[in-house]
Amino acid sequence: MCRDNISNVRRQELAGKLRKITGWSDLDFDPSGGLHGGHGSATGGSKTAREFLAGVMRGPAVVVLEDASKNPDVAFCRVNPARWTKDAEGKPAAYVVQIDFSDFEQVTGDERALEAFDVGWGLLHELDHVVNDSPDANSLGEAGECEDHINQMRSECNLPQRADYYFTPLPLTPDPVFITRLVRLGFEQEQTPPNKKKRYWLVWDANAVGGLDVQKQIASLR
Repeated sequence: MCRDNISNVRRQELAGKLRKITGWSDLDFDPSGGLHGGHGSATGGSKTAREFLAGVMRGPAVVVLEDASKNPDVAFCRVNPARWTKDAEGKPAAYVVQIDFSDFEQVTGDERALEAFDVGWGLLHELDHVVNDSPDANSLGEAGECEDHINQMRSECNLPQRADYYFTPLPLTPDPVFITRLVRLGFEQEQTPPNKKKRYWLVWDANAVGGLDVQKQIASLR
C-alpha cells in the first residue's frame, strides 16, 4: 500500500521495475495505492520473485510504502516496524518501507549492475526482511542471508549478483576527502568457462545519498 506522498510517477516507476523482475505484465498499483496483479502468465523474469511477491500480497502483514526521497537518514531503502494508533489488539503486524527514489538516481556504473540495483530490487530486499526475518551481512566481503535470497532472483533474471552487502570507499585519488565521499558496490556474474566471474561496479557520492556511517566509512541498504 502506497502512502499519498508517493506520486503517480513514482508508483509507475516502481511498478515498472517490479514487472520487469517478475515478468508479470499486469502488475500495477490501483488508485488506492494497493499493489495488484500476477494473475496472468509471466514473460521472462524470476520465478522466485513471482512466488515471493505473490506471498507478500496474500500474506497477513500490512506493508506501507513511503517516499523518503532526500531524507539523509535513508540510504536507498529501509524498513521499520509500525504500530497501530488505535484498536491494535488482533490487528496484523505492520511495517513501513521508506524508499528514497532520488538515491537510485545518484548511482552510476556498469549497465548490467544498474539493472540489478534499482528501486524494485531495493523494495524486494526490504520485503525479504519482513517476510523471512532475514539478516544482513555483519562484515565486509559477504552479501548476507537477505541478499542471498535476492541474488537468486537476479540469477533467474540473468543479472549479476551482489557480491558484497556493504559498499566501500572508492580508491580513486590520494585526497582523503574524495575517497570517503565516493563509494562503490560490486556485482558478479558467472562466465564461460565455469568458475570464471565477471565483476561489475556501481559508484555514487555517499554525501548525496546519505545514510553513511562516517566512522566505518560504509553504509548499508536497510
